[in-house]
Amino acid sequence: MIAELKKYPVQVPISIAWGEMDAFQHVNNTVYFKYFEAVRIKYFEVTGFFEAMEQESAGPILAQTACQYKLPLTYPDELIVGTRIKSIGRTSCVMEYAVYSKKLNKIAAIGEGVIVMINYKTNEKKIIPESVKERMQTLENEASV
Repeated sequence: MIAELKKYPVQVPISIAWGEMDAFQHVNNTVYFKYFEAVRIKYFEVTGFFEAMEQESAGPILAQTACQYKLPLTYPDELIVGTRIKSIGRTSCVMEYAVYSKKLNKIAAIGEGVIVMINYKTNEKKIIPESVKERMQTLENEASV
């Protein structure tokens, strides 16, 4: 395991595609949000968010997101994108992301996203199901060991 990613319990490998580069000869800033999405969806799968969606007509919605670009990424490169829960409340959580470049051997970007549990029928906030919270806490505790 890569030391810089140890605190991120869910990780996905991503290959940079040539088409993700822009006229400035690095990966376009908007692409990082696709990387965050990929690992966020994996986290939802692992923790049971999608099961809660089916049972309760409710699920996670991205309410806010941000990225801090530390180093430019270029093709070709292999990335590992990790995520963890920074904080969790009754109806929302803050997810932290890290984009690790194998070519640079460093974290190239970090980000955050505020995830809100919402009832899709009423568009109102909903309490994160206890089963999902428990899986999240177990996952986070295992990563901090």
